[in-house]
Amino acid sequence: MPKKAAIKLWHRTREFDRQSHEPGQHGGAVGRTALAVLHALVFDFANFRTGRLDPSYKAIARKAGMSVCAVSDALKHLRELGLLHRIRRCVEDWQDGRFRLRQETNAYVLLPETYWQGWQPPAEPPTPAQGTWGDPSPLLTGVALAALETDPVAKVAVLRTEPGGGLAAALVSLGASLLRRRES
Repeated sequence: MPKKAAIKLWHRTREFDRQSHEPGQHGGAVGRTALAVLHALVFDFANFRTGRLDPSYKAIARKAGMSVCAVSDALKHLRELGLLHRIRRCVEDWQDGRFRLRQETNAYVLLPETYWQGWQPPAEPPTPAQGTWGDPSPLLTGVALAALETDPVAKVAVLRTEPGGGLAAALVSLGASLLRRRES
């Protein structure tokens, strides 16, 4: 995931928390501790060059400023909301002649908004009605701007700024030849 996408995901998570905030309640669906853990994952541990995201609970707790138990609960909550996917990793090990699997740090994947439970994307703002303050006035073309000019030299100069060929190019050619005739 590119860095810009991860930062956008962080801000969308904060929007999700604000969107799901109930009056009289403390925080929203995500919660303060889960937001702090997600912040630490995105801004402190995500390696955007290699794609690795595999810190230990202790490292997350140190960066987020909370206990290991709170980190464990927050990661579980992030997984339940669909914001994060955990990949459990272990290593095969032999100890005293017995085979065992030893837990390593988990790897995490930040999931896009389509996986989030309860997330509703913000509605697009309505387009302003035509002729209101929010409706931008149409830009004049080079030909229309040239028609507003009174000086023939300025008319030709405005027409030269018009991109492409067509009418503006023909008018520039005509205007330039008329200006040359006038000078001679």
